[in-house]
Amino acid sequence: MAKHSNRGRPAGARATGGRAQSGRKSSLKRRLLAVVLLVALIAGGFGWWKARTWLPDRKDYPVQGVWLSDDNGPVDWRLLRAAGADFAYLTASEGTNTRDMAFAEGVAAARARGMQAGAVHVYDLCAPADAQAANFVTLVPRDQDMLPPAIRIDISSRTCPDVPGEAQMQSELTTFLNQVEKHAEKPVILMVSRSIEKEFHLAARIDRNIWVEQDFFEPAYAGRPWVMWTASSRLRLNAASTPLNWVVVQP
Repeated sequence: MAKHSNRGRPAGARATGGRAQSGRKSSLKRRLLAVVLLVALIAGGFGWWKARTWLPDRKDYPVQGVWLSDDNGPVDWRLLRAAGADFAYLTASEGTNTRDMAFAEGVAAARARGMQAGAVHVYDLCAPADAQAANFVTLVPRDQDMLPPAIRIDISSRTCPDVPGEAQMQSELTTFLNQVEKHAEKPVILMVSRSIEKEFHLAARIDRNIWVEQDFFEPAYAGRPWVMWTASSRLRLNAASTPLNWVVVQP
């Protein structure tokens, strides 16, 4: 009887010890998981802050500026200039009907702060070229002090759900470019998105300076050297209440 009782006690002790060891391992795993989550949160918070405040190095890109649209709302031009903007491109028109009636005021405000100014037209792949050119030249004056017009070209399901064929697109775009350049008396800059370039290879087909876009890292999708680059689409400055598109010029 005594031996039987003695055999039972060590077995119970081993079971209790096993449960304790398992509990310690589980607690350690929970602590490690908590540490990993904390590190991830800190890294994510730093990345979020960095994305909102990052600017390309002036040593690499001495000339930098901003591309504005109606979505940005009012801007403080003094603070924008103080942040390092040497120029401002303002979205003047879109498609055949949309115009920014405050465009002239924005150009004057930029120049008053010692910044150069330029106009952007957002091209609609489905709209007639003649009407789009008329929309742009009606608003944007012929002014030799203006920067070359920039033509934003992207695939937009909102305005153009059925993208035209390559031949039609290129014919219409050529008509548009000819009319705008005749008015501006200088070549335009093509602001091509990654999706439009993948579909139509405009950088290779049309001999114009190229403006590309990609946050933080220089893009190569145009297949040839670019002149301007939207390096950040989420920059936060005190000069505006919304994120800004920050642009650099190839040295």
